[in-house]
Amino acid sequence: MRNGFRQSMAWLHTWTGLLLGWLLFAIFVTGTSSYFQEEITAWMTPEVRSVPADAPHGFAAATRWLAREAPNASEWAIYSAGKRAAGLQLYWANGPDAPAGAPTSARLDGTGRKADARETRGGEFLYRFHYDLHYINWYWARWIVGVAAMAMLVAILSGIVTHKKIIADFFLLRLGKGQRSWLDAHNASSVLFLPFILMITYTGLVSLATHYMPWGIAANYADEGKFFEATFPWPAPPEKAGAAPLTAVAPLVARAERAWGAGAGSVRILNPGDRTAQVIVSTAPDSGMSVRQRSLTFDGVTGTLVSAHNPAGAATATEGTMIGLHAGRFASSMLRALYFLSGVAGCVMVGSGLILWTVKRRARLPDPDRPHFGFRLVEKLNVGAIAGLPFAMAVYFLANRLLPSGATGRSDSEIAAFFIAWSAIFVWAAARPTRSAWTEALAVAAMSFAAVPIVNALTTDRSLVASLAAGDRVFAGFDMAMLLVAAGFGWAAAKAWRRTVSPGAGARKRSTATAAEAA
Repeated sequence: MRNGFRQSMAWLHTWTGLLLGWLLFAIFVTGTSSYFQEEITAWMTPEVRSVPADAPHGFAAATRWLAREAPNASEWAIYSAGKRAAGLQLYWANGPDAPAGAPTSARLDGTGRKADARETRGGEFLYRFHYDLHYINWYWARWIVGVAAMAMLVAILSGIVTHKKIIADFFLLRLGKGQRSWLDAHNASSVLFLPFILMITYTGLVSLATHYMPWGIAANYADEGKFFEATFPWPAPPEKAGAAPLTAVAPLVARAERAWGAGAGSVRILNPGDRTAQVIVSTAPDSGMSVRQRSLTFDGVTGTLVSAHNPAGAATATEGTMIGLHAGRFASSMLRALYFLSGVAGCVMVGSGLILWTVKRRARLPDPDRPHFGFRLVEKLNVGAIAGLPFAMAVYFLANRLLPSGATGRSDSEIAAFFIAWSAIFVWAAARPTRSAWTEALAVAAMSFAAVPIVNALTTDRSLVASLAAGDRVFAGFDMAMLLVAAGFGWAAAKAWRRTVSPGAGARKRSTATAAEAA
């Protein structure tokens, strides 16, 4: 603190932002894309032609399909991710007489017809990556993400203290001014979307609070499993007692929706076709702001209400609402677009901060044209993180269309393509001069995103033109978004190329001075 409070906060802001900035950028990018998780999954499963019909009839059609295809199963489960989801996902538990390797899942469209969709993780992979990091053990991954989120909070609060003219600076956006331009972009994205960035960071920590602070559970439950049984009840099928017809499911779903004033998202049927059958109807993920699901359990033969589960209490409601705010599943189309734009601003804030670190310090180096190893390392990591991750996402979408539809382990191959492409940019950045690496990485990202709608048109019958003609907003919107992102990266690549072939005034002055000394 010897340099004063604000100077100390500036130091804290700089180094917390830098040391975890690359991870934070990946978390923000994949988390932002997850606001359209269902649309991404719909695009990546082009065989599914419709979204679910109204819940009662959609679940009833799925039940009839299960009665035909899995009549001896001990349990049926039918899921819908909400009104935007592509079809219904079905699971069932085969009986002991079922042959080994018998199927246990299927996907139906909204009319109850089976859709032989390609195997893919779709938007779920990006959603889960932003807090599970995929290849890292989930327990430690969530700790790493939690540390990054806490560093983000520290960086935000110290940044507010540091920038005493932050409001005035927000109204300045000077392009083509080097360091000043990056600082303006950093300030503008930070200030205008500051409430959202604070909310999304804090609620992200709250969503995994029991993981980071399990002491409340330990103080009240001798067995942690008892806590999760009480919070997330998941009854097992009872012993069978004899055959009996299953009651109609549609009236039960309709009754549940009237009781809640919200839509149903899943139906779980225990012991279908038996006197002990139970039908458990739960709320949809997008039925309200809180993510804590309510459920009603009905007798599977008579249809009478057996029990109700309704998470209550101030703490539960607060936690569920804060997680709901973070996930944004309740949001309308307009609000989801605002979530997405705010997330993009968070990406700009983190990315511009990382670049600003190198821009500010280059001029202070003894020899700016030959920086030390640590400075070069930061530059290379910036290229790999900021240009490499979007490129990897484009490759992920391309792999979805180019890999054989019936290939074994297809979803794993798509994810492997994502990480191979991302790693390739880091290797390329390490091997090339930094200015050239920026130009080339941004250009290949632009070309990859531009290729997505082209490859889609060549491999499916749902091209951009066909989607526009059919009024398919999901497919048309996705392809147009890819072209828009490609244009953005193309513009950035052109800017980087111009700086490579025509250095700025500072570089020209250094070149002139060097020439004068040589003379």
